[in-house]
Amino acid sequence: MRAVYAQTLVDLGALDPRICVVEADLARATGTGPFAKAYPERFVNVGVAEANLVGVASGLSATGKKPFAATFACFASRRAYDQFFLSANYAGLNVTLVGTDPGVTAAFNGGTHMPLEDLALMRAVPGLAIVEPSDPVSLEAAVRIAAASDGCTYLRLQRKSAPELYPAGEHFELGKAKLLRQGKDLLIVALGALMVSEAKKAAELLAADGLEATVLDLFSLAPIDRAAIVKYASASGRVVSCENHRVTGGLGSAIAEILAEEGVRAKLRRVGVGADQFGEVGTQDWLADHFKLSAPHIAAAAKSLF
Repeated sequence: MRAVYAQTLVDLGALDPRICVVEADLARATGTGPFAKAYPERFVNVGVAEANLVGVASGLSATGKKPFAATFACFASRRAYDQFFLSANYAGLNVTLVGTDPGVTAAFNGGTHMPLEDLALMRAVPGLAIVEPSDPVSLEAAVRIAAASDGCTYLRLQRKSAPELYPAGEHFELGKAKLLRQGKDLLIVALGALMVSEAKKAAELLAADGLEATVLDLFSLAPIDRAAIVKYASASGRVVSCENHRVTGGLGSAIAEILAEEGVRAKLRRVGVGADQFGEVGTQDWLADHFKLSAPHIAAAAKSLF
Protein backbone atom coordinates (compact mmCIF):
# COMPACT_ATOMS: atom_id res chain seq x y z
CA MET A 1 0.00 0.00 0.00
CA ARG A 2 2.81 2.44 0.80
CA ALA A 3 4.22 1.97 -2.71
CA VAL A 4 0.89 3.12 -4.14
CA TYR A 5 0.85 6.09 -1.77
CA ALA A 6 4.38 7.08 -2.77
CA GLN A 7 3.85 6.68 -6.52
CA THR A 8 0.62 8.66 -6.43
CA LEU A 9 2.45 11.52 -4.72
CA VAL A 10 5.18 11.40 -7.37
CA ASP A 11 2.55 11.51 -10.12
CA LEU A 12 0.69 14.38 -8.48
CA GLY A 13 3.96 16.22 -7.89
CA ALA A 14 4.60 16.24 -11.62
CA LEU A 15 1.24 17.91 -12.23
CA ASP A 16 1.13 20.35 -9.33
CA PRO A 17 4.26 22.13 -8.04
CA ARG A 18 2.40 22.96 -4.81
CA ILE A 19 2.45 19.31 -3.70
CA CYS A 20 5.13 18.74 -1.07
CA VAL A 21 5.98 16.09 1.52
CA VAL A 22 6.97 16.56 5.15
CA GLU A 23 8.43 13.59 7.05
CA ALA A 24 9.46 12.91 10.65
CA ASP A 25 12.44 10.69 9.85
CA LEU A 26 10.20 7.88 8.53
CA ALA A 27 10.56 8.22 4.76
CA ARG A 28 11.74 4.62 4.49
CA ALA A 29 8.71 3.41 6.45
CA THR A 30 6.16 5.56 4.65
CA GLY A 31 7.75 4.96 1.25
CA THR A 32 8.22 8.58 0.18
CA GLY A 33 11.84 8.18 -0.88
CA PRO A 34 10.90 8.34 -4.58
CA PHE A 35 9.23 11.72 -4.02
CA ALA A 36 12.33 13.02 -2.24
CA LYS A 37 14.47 11.87 -5.16
CA ALA A 38 12.17 13.36 -7.80
CA TYR A 39 11.50 16.67 -6.03
CA PRO A 40 14.18 17.25 -3.37
CA GLU A 41 13.26 20.94 -3.10
CA ARG A 42 9.72 19.92 -2.06
CA PHE A 43 10.69 17.32 0.53
CA VAL A 44 11.30 18.26 4.18
CA ASN A 45 12.51 15.91 6.92
CA VAL A 46 11.97 17.54 10.33
CA GLY A 47 13.44 14.61 12.26
CA VAL A 48 11.74 12.79 15.11
CA ALA A 49 9.57 15.77 16.02
CA GLU A 50 5.94 15.08 15.21
CA ALA A 51 4.50 18.32 16.59
CA ASN A 52 7.01 20.20 14.46
CA LEU A 53 6.03 18.02 11.49
CA VAL A 54 2.52 19.44 11.61
CA GLY A 55 3.72 22.96 12.39
CA VAL A 56 6.03 23.00 9.37
CA ALA A 57 3.30 21.51 7.16
CA SER A 58 0.90 24.22 8.34
CA GLY A 59 3.46 26.90 7.56
CA LEU A 60 3.95 25.50 4.08
CA SER A 61 0.19 25.50 3.54
CA ALA A 62 0.02 29.13 4.66
CA THR A 63 2.40 30.00 1.82
CA GLY A 64 0.23 28.24 -0.77
CA LYS A 65 1.71 24.73 -0.74
CA LYS A 66 -0.30 21.49 -0.43
CA PRO A 67 1.64 19.42 2.11
CA PHE A 68 1.32 15.73 2.91
CA ALA A 69 2.74 15.15 6.39
CA ALA A 70 3.25 11.51 7.34
CA THR A 71 4.16 9.59 10.48
CA PHE A 72 2.89 6.62 12.46
CA ALA A 73 -0.78 7.11 13.34
CA CYS A 74 -0.04 6.96 17.07
CA PHE A 75 2.15 10.06 16.73
CA ALA A 76 -0.03 11.80 14.14
CA SER A 77 -3.01 11.65 16.48
CA ARG A 78 -1.85 11.63 20.09
CA ARG A 79 1.41 13.57 19.89
CA ALA A 80 0.61 16.17 17.24
CA TYR A 81 -3.10 16.59 17.96
CA ASP A 82 -2.96 20.14 19.32
CA GLN A 83 -0.86 21.37 16.40
CA PHE A 84 -3.12 19.67 13.86
CA PHE A 85 -6.27 20.97 15.56
CA LEU A 86 -5.10 24.58 15.86
CA SER A 87 -2.27 25.28 13.41
CA ALA A 88 -3.90 23.42 10.51
CA ASN A 89 -7.65 22.99 11.02
CA TYR A 90 -8.58 26.02 13.13
CA ALA A 91 -6.43 28.17 10.86
CA GLY A 92 -8.37 26.99 7.81
CA LEU A 93 -5.31 25.59 6.05
CA ASN A 94 -4.80 22.66 3.71
CA VAL A 95 -2.78 19.88 5.36
CA THR A 96 -3.11 16.16 4.71
CA LEU A 97 -1.95 14.29 7.80
CA VAL A 98 -1.12 10.68 6.97
CA GLY A 99 -1.24 8.26 9.89
CA THR A 100 0.34 4.92 9.04
CA ASP A 101 0.23 1.57 10.86
CA PRO A 102 -3.20 2.11 12.44
CA GLY A 103 -4.58 -0.23 15.08
CA VAL A 104 -3.26 -3.77 15.14
CA THR A 105 -1.32 -3.27 11.90
CA ALA A 106 1.35 -1.72 14.14
CA ALA A 107 2.05 -5.36 15.10
CA PHE A 108 5.58 -5.73 16.53
CA ASN A 109 5.84 -2.01 17.25
CA GLY A 110 3.70 -2.89 20.23
CA GLY A 111 1.17 -1.23 22.48
CA THR A 112 2.92 2.14 22.72
CA HIS A 113 2.80 2.48 18.93
CA MET A 114 -0.69 0.99 18.46
CA PRO A 115 -3.22 3.77 17.89
CA LEU A 116 -6.64 2.54 18.92
CA GLU A 117 -8.15 5.96 19.59
CA ASP A 118 -7.03 8.08 16.64
CA LEU A 119 -10.41 8.00 14.90
CA ALA A 120 -12.15 9.12 18.07
CA LEU A 121 -9.74 12.03 18.38
CA MET A 122 -10.01 13.03 14.74
CA ARG A 123 -13.82 12.82 14.71
CA ALA A 124 -13.78 15.67 17.23
CA VAL A 125 -12.04 18.04 14.78
CA PRO A 126 -14.65 20.24 13.05
CA GLY A 127 -14.84 19.81 9.29
CA LEU A 128 -11.97 17.34 9.04
CA ALA A 129 -12.18 14.69 6.31
CA ILE A 130 -11.26 11.24 7.68
CA VAL A 131 -10.45 8.61 5.07
CA GLU A 132 -9.32 5.00 5.46
CA PRO A 133 -8.86 3.21 2.12
CA SER A 134 -9.43 -0.52 1.84
CA ASP A 135 -7.24 -1.43 -1.13
CA PRO A 136 -4.62 0.06 -3.48
CA VAL A 137 -7.18 1.54 -5.88
CA SER A 138 -9.13 3.29 -3.13
CA LEU A 139 -5.84 4.50 -1.64
CA GLU A 140 -4.81 6.18 -4.87
CA ALA A 141 -8.24 7.79 -5.05
CA ALA A 142 -7.95 8.98 -1.44
CA VAL A 143 -4.59 10.65 -2.08
CA ARG A 144 -5.93 12.38 -5.18
CA ILE A 145 -9.04 13.55 -3.32
CA ALA A 146 -6.89 14.94 -0.51
CA ALA A 147 -4.63 16.71 -2.99
CA ALA A 148 -7.64 18.35 -4.64
CA SER A 149 -9.12 19.46 -1.31
CA ASP A 150 -8.88 22.97 0.08
CA GLY A 151 -9.21 21.75 3.66
CA CYS A 152 -7.55 19.25 5.98
CA THR A 153 -7.63 15.48 5.66
CA TYR A 154 -6.65 12.67 8.01
CA LEU A 155 -5.59 9.73 5.85
CA ARG A 156 -5.40 6.51 7.87
CA LEU A 157 -3.07 4.23 5.94
CA GLN A 158 -2.16 0.58 6.30
CA ARG A 159 1.40 0.33 4.95
CA LYS A 160 1.39 -3.40 4.27
CA SER A 161 -0.14 -5.02 1.21
CA ALA A 162 -3.91 -5.38 0.92
CA PRO A 163 -6.09 -7.44 -1.45
CA GLU A 164 -7.35 -5.58 -4.50
CA LEU A 165 -11.09 -5.06 -4.26
CA TYR A 166 -11.74 -2.57 -7.04
CA PRO A 167 -10.81 -2.26 -10.72
CA ALA A 168 -8.35 0.43 -11.73
CA GLY A 169 -10.04 3.77 -12.16
CA GLU A 170 -12.95 3.02 -9.81
CA HIS A 171 -14.57 6.29 -8.72
CA PHE A 172 -14.62 7.22 -5.03
CA GLU A 173 -16.19 10.16 -3.22
CA LEU A 174 -16.03 11.37 0.35
CA GLY A 175 -19.20 10.37 2.16
CA LYS A 176 -20.09 7.63 -0.33
CA ALA A 177 -19.74 4.01 0.78
CA LYS A 178 -19.13 1.14 -1.61
CA LEU A 179 -21.59 -1.76 -1.68
CA LEU A 180 -19.54 -4.97 -1.78
CA ARG A 181 -22.33 -7.45 -1.13
CA GLN A 182 -26.08 -7.26 -0.67
CA GLY A 183 -28.18 -9.45 1.61
CA LYS A 184 -31.50 -9.30 3.41
CA ASP A 185 -30.56 -10.46 6.91
CA LEU A 186 -28.10 -7.89 8.27
CA LEU A 187 -25.74 -5.03 7.48
CA ILE A 188 -21.98 -5.17 8.05
CA VAL A 189 -20.21 -1.79 7.87
CA ALA A 190 -16.42 -1.90 7.72
CA LEU A 191 -13.64 0.67 7.49
CA GLY A 192 -10.08 0.18 6.23
CA ALA A 193 -8.10 -2.56 4.52
CA LEU A 194 -7.96 -5.04 7.41
CA MET A 195 -11.59 -4.82 8.46
CA VAL A 196 -13.15 -4.68 4.99
CA SER A 197 -11.24 -7.84 4.10
CA GLU A 198 -12.35 -9.56 7.31
CA ALA A 199 -15.94 -8.37 6.83
CA LYS A 200 -16.07 -9.93 3.38
CA LYS A 201 -14.78 -13.22 4.77
CA ALA A 202 -17.32 -13.05 7.59
CA ALA A 203 -20.14 -12.57 5.07
CA GLU A 204 -19.02 -15.74 3.32
CA LEU A 205 -19.04 -17.64 6.62
CA LEU A 206 -22.53 -16.35 7.34
CA ALA A 207 -23.74 -17.29 3.86
CA ALA A 208 -22.60 -20.86 4.49
CA ASP A 209 -24.96 -20.84 7.49
CA GLY A 210 -27.86 -19.41 5.51
CA LEU A 211 -27.51 -15.75 6.53
CA GLU A 212 -27.11 -13.14 3.81
CA ALA A 213 -25.30 -9.94 4.77
CA THR A 214 -24.98 -6.59 3.06
CA VAL A 215 -21.36 -5.39 3.28
CA LEU A 216 -20.44 -1.72 3.02
CA ASP A 217 -16.90 -0.40 2.61
CA LEU A 218 -17.32 3.01 4.21
CA PHE A 219 -14.15 4.62 2.67
CA SER A 220 -14.60 7.84 4.65
CA LEU A 221 -15.63 8.11 8.28
CA ALA A 222 -16.10 11.86 7.92
CA PRO A 223 -18.13 12.77 6.04
CA ILE A 224 -20.00 9.51 6.63
CA ASP A 225 -22.52 7.92 4.27
CA ARG A 226 -25.52 8.42 6.53
CA ALA A 227 -28.02 7.60 3.78
CA ALA A 228 -26.52 4.18 3.01
CA ILE A 229 -26.34 3.23 6.68
CA VAL A 230 -29.96 4.26 7.28
CA LYS A 231 -31.17 2.47 4.14
CA TYR A 232 -29.59 -0.91 4.81
CA ALA A 233 -29.96 -0.81 8.60
CA SER A 234 -33.66 -0.06 8.23
CA ALA A 235 -34.10 -2.92 5.77
CA SER A 236 -32.70 -5.63 8.06
CA GLY A 237 -32.82 -4.18 11.57
CA ARG A 238 -29.41 -5.66 12.36
CA VAL A 239 -26.01 -3.94 12.08
CA VAL A 240 -22.41 -4.97 12.78
CA SER A 241 -19.69 -2.30 12.72
CA CYS A 242 -16.10 -3.42 12.08
CA GLU A 243 -13.16 -1.17 12.95
CA ASN A 244 -9.44 -1.62 13.56
CA HIS A 245 -9.82 0.71 16.52
CA ARG A 246 -11.20 0.76 20.04
CA VAL A 247 -15.00 0.44 20.12
CA THR A 248 -15.36 3.85 21.76
CA GLY A 249 -15.56 6.98 19.66
CA GLY A 250 -14.91 5.56 16.21
CA LEU A 251 -17.02 3.83 13.57
CA GLY A 252 -19.33 1.97 15.95
CA SER A 253 -20.06 5.14 17.87
CA ALA A 254 -20.74 7.06 14.65
CA ILE A 255 -23.22 4.40 13.52
CA ALA A 256 -24.93 4.33 16.92
CA GLU A 257 -25.37 8.10 16.69
CA ILE A 258 -26.90 7.83 13.23
CA LEU A 259 -29.32 5.06 14.22
CA ALA A 260 -30.46 7.06 17.25
CA GLU A 261 -30.75 10.38 15.43
CA GLU A 262 -32.62 8.89 12.46
CA GLY A 263 -34.93 6.76 14.60
CA VAL A 264 -33.82 3.51 12.98
CA ARG A 265 -35.00 0.46 14.92
CA ALA A 266 -31.94 -1.76 14.62
CA LYS A 267 -29.74 -3.85 16.88
CA LEU A 268 -26.03 -2.98 16.76
CA ARG A 269 -22.94 -5.03 17.55
CA ARG A 270 -19.60 -3.20 17.56
CA VAL A 271 -16.57 -5.26 16.51
CA GLY A 272 -13.37 -3.55 17.63
CA VAL A 273 -10.78 -3.56 20.37
CA GLY A 274 -12.40 -3.52 23.80
CA ALA A 275 -12.98 -0.22 25.58
CA ASP A 276 -10.74 -1.33 28.46
CA GLN A 277 -7.90 -2.78 26.36
CA PHE A 278 -4.51 -1.39 25.37
CA GLY A 279 -2.50 -2.59 22.38
CA GLU A 280 -0.11 -5.54 22.60
CA VAL A 281 2.81 -7.03 20.67
CA GLY A 282 2.32 -9.75 18.07
CA THR A 283 1.76 -10.54 14.43
CA GLN A 284 -1.11 -8.77 12.74
CA ASP A 285 -3.04 -12.03 12.37
CA TRP A 286 -2.52 -12.96 16.03
CA LEU A 287 -3.57 -9.50 17.19
CA ALA A 288 -6.67 -9.49 14.98
CA ASP A 289 -7.75 -12.79 16.49
CA HIS A 290 -6.74 -11.82 20.03
CA PHE A 291 -8.81 -8.64 19.90
CA LYS A 292 -11.69 -10.45 18.14
CA LEU A 293 -11.42 -8.49 14.90
CA SER A 294 -11.11 -11.48 12.56
CA ALA A 295 -13.83 -12.94 10.34
CA PRO A 296 -15.00 -15.71 12.72
CA HIS A 297 -15.51 -13.13 15.47
CA ILE A 298 -17.40 -10.80 13.11
CA ALA A 299 -19.61 -13.71 12.09
CA ALA A 300 -20.22 -14.58 15.74
CA ALA A 301 -21.19 -10.98 16.48
CA ALA A 302 -23.61 -11.08 13.57
CA LYS A 303 -25.23 -14.31 14.76
CA SER A 304 -25.74 -12.83 18.22
CA LEU A 305 -28.22 -10.39 16.65
CA PHE A 306 -30.68 -13.18 15.87
